[in-house]
Amino acid sequence: MTDFNAVQDYLRTLQDRICAGLEAIDGGRFAEDAWTRGAEGASLGGGPSRDTGPSLGGGGRSRVLKDGTVFEQAGVGFSDVSGATLPVSATAHRPELAGAPWRAVGVSLVIHPRNPYVPTSHANVRFFEARPEGRDPIWWFGGGFDLTPFYPFDEDVRHWHEVAHATCAPFGATRYAEHKAWCDKYFFLRHRDEARGVGGLFYDDLHADGFERSFAYTRAVGDAFLDAYLPIVGRRKDTPYGEREREFQLYRRGRYVEFNLVWDRGTLFGLQSGGRTESILMSLPPRVRFEYAYTPEPGSAEARLADYLKPRDWLTP
Repeated sequence: MTDFNAVQDYLRTLQDRICAGLEAIDGGRFAEDAWTRGAEGASLGGGPSRDTGPSLGGGGRSRVLKDGTVFEQAGVGFSDVSGATLPVSATAHRPELAGAPWRAVGVSLVIHPRNPYVPTSHANVRFFEARPEGRDPIWWFGGGFDLTPFYPFDEDVRHWHEVAHATCAPFGATRYAEHKAWCDKYFFLRHRDEARGVGGLFYDDLHADGFERSFAYTRAVGDAFLDAYLPIVGRRKDTPYGEREREFQLYRRGRYVEFNLVWDRGTLFGLQSGGRTESILMSLPPRVRFEYAYTPEPGSAEARLADYLKPRDWLTP
């Protein structure tokens, strides 16, 4: 037996807590864009809807902090959407879901700091449920968090993974290793042969432990994000930097764009299922630059990043 309302209530509260934590360290405030989807084709607070029929319903709260003292842009979104049928991309490997009505709820966030010494970070926790006719509901949880530094510090990366390890510990001796490896594999730019960052946790299709335990783990992951990220922000937000560091940050943000638009399954699912484009793409950085065949100077701080874009054990000194 699942409890969709309990998951929804937790995720709404999680969005509130994460926004409050980020506001406390930045001093700025999130602006909320509440939106709905439905047969009437309305979209509250977000301009005209693309929906023309009853196939997609629900809504959400997209919150964005712009031009803050610490965060150039931080987006924290809550969504609760449903549909009559899933897109082909979502049922290609799960044919039992074809034609089934579905509902998905989640919180997703991406933080793009102003200071190049503060890493970019992403987190997501979500719950999906489909109800094929004549069958029991099919459901699962997914989520995780990952870190993308431009100028990495070993103590920061170790702290990030120590929090991830502690989060997983109550759920089995192998949980951290499994979900760290999944994160390393998923957040990998195959066309660049490099990781997006230094990893963290990633999981999907979590259901084998039963609803209560799977939900407990998802809550643990969501609750751990601020503990993992805010200490790093506090250590690095006042580090002096100049134009060189800023230009490198903008260049490396291009890799973030490449991953989200080429490889990220959540982005693809959102767009193909008729989701709200503005909310789906709020993960993209506000400023970015691309440069043909850029190569950092050998031995430079910028060249050092390449050593961190290879999956490895971050907990062993």
